[in-house]
Amino acid sequence: MNIKYKIEFHTDWHCGSGLAAGADVDALVVKDEKGMPFIPGKTIKGLIREAVEEIRGLQVEEIRGLQKEQNEENFVKAFGFFDNKEQKKKGCMFFSNVTLEPNEYEAIVSNDAARFMYRDIASTAIDDNGIAKEHSLRKTEVVVPCTLHGEILNVPEEMADEIIRSFGFIKRMGQNRNRGLGRCTITGRKEANNENA
Repeated sequence: MNIKYKIEFHTDWHCGSGLAAGADVDALVVKDEKGMPFIPGKTIKGLIREAVEEIRGLQVEEIRGLQKEQNEENFVKAFGFFDNKEQKKKGCMFFSNVTLEPNEYEAIVSNDAARFMYRDIASTAIDDNGIAKEHSLRKTEVVVPCTLHGEILNVPEEMADEIIRSFGFIKRMGQNRNRGLGRCTITGRKEANNENA
């Protein structure tokens, strides 16, 4: 089974690349080879995994004995695991990168309009007297509100509803969430896996 979903950003957002633009911008967003924003699949996987763990924490009293063991087995099968002893197991699910809808993407790229997807915001640290601290001005590149689309492939059927439910637990995404960036709504639907079609 596969899950297709969309992320509607209601505010500017920043999914960091770890790079800066010299003296101009301190933090750039992650972009593809055509200069378009996207969210890496591994970022989404981590957020969804955390949300599913949160859901399961809320339901801990309902999950006991064999049912608990089966639930944990399904979770590891889906997401895999990694522990401090360097043991790891890859999960069966594949998380695509999250991108603009293909027609919208092509329209922006073909019109050389990718630069309009971004803006820079500035912030500074304030001391106890309400004065800006020296050398604390920082500029961050952000993406304007938009809608991105992604897909999760090879979802175990017994996990699909739980994963879709987890979308509602993700309210903000990316850096500077506590400053109003990255407010979003994620919605999705199950689709049959067409491998054998």
